Amino acid sequence: MRVAFLGPQGTFTEAAMLEFARSGVIEPPEGIPVSSPAEAVAAVANGAVEYACVAIENSVDGPVTPTFDALSAHEDVQIFHEIDVDVAFAIMRRPDSGTSTFTTHPVAFQQVKAWLQAHFPEASFIPASSNAAAAEAVANGRADLAAAPLRAAELFGLEVIESQVADVAGARTRFVLVGKRAKPTPRTGQDRTSVAFTLPNVPGSLVRALGEFALRGVDLSRIESRPTRTGLGTYRFYADLIGHIDDLPVAESLRALYLHAEDLQYLGSWPSASPLPHDNSHLTRLAEADEYIEKLRKGIS
Repeated sequence: MRVAFLGPQGTFTEAAMLEFARSGVIEPPEGIPVSSPAEAVAAVANGAVEYACVAIENSVDGPVTPTFDALSAHEDVQIFHEIDVDVAFAIMRRPDSGTSTFTTHPVAFQQVKAWLQAHFPEASFIPASSNAAAAEAVANGRADLAAAPLRAAELFGLEVIESQVADVAGARTRFVLVGKRAKPTPRTGQDRTSVAFTLPNVPGSLVRALGEFALRGVDLSRIESRPTRTGLGTYRFYADLIGHIDDLPVAESLRALYLHAEDLQYLGSWPSASPLPHDNSHLTRLAEADEYIEKLRKGIS
């Protein structure tokens, strides 16, 4: 099984991919390193790989926006699984290097910049395409210091100055497994559903659209906006719902949203990797109400 991941070897994305395999979600994969989430998702869309493993959210820095943009660029892909990975970094260098430049992925930089300021305030930041690419840059002499997973130091023969570095203890990154459009992962009762949509640029359009979820008791765990890139002031919204498309309230909410939206893209329903902060008992109650109304319609007491 071929799975695209943000490379080179030694990234947290590779670790997440291997954890998907260890947990039995996928077969042991042939990892295909790529340079961006866009390239990973495009590889799924064009059939070069079966899945892409991409980061979607970090508990410190928030959404990984390139992943959202990549998902919306291909209507024939969807999310099937997620996993949360603990994130702590090793600071590494060549034994003979200085300390004037520091490199890591921009998302990682937000998680270690306080440590960097305290220990190497003179170091200027050089963004890298991935944390492992940062370690590779240090190994090749293009930077002095890097923050990356500990495994990257082993892979590139670097000296570790300090490990378990994280400005916020307990930071986690959520990764998702993206494949070709197919039947959703079966409902578990602890699920997420994600959609992307655009709305007419008229007063109240977003309020009316989101009201469809509130009306049916469907909780939104996240909503983001990204430019459509068609002009200033035009946005695509991304929403995560608590529930599965097989839950009637979720399905009805999406049907209602479709009537409001200029464009609606279903991004998948899948099991949550962590307990959801919501009581889903209302779904059972709503199902009972639907059954009761159906009996009334058929004249069954």
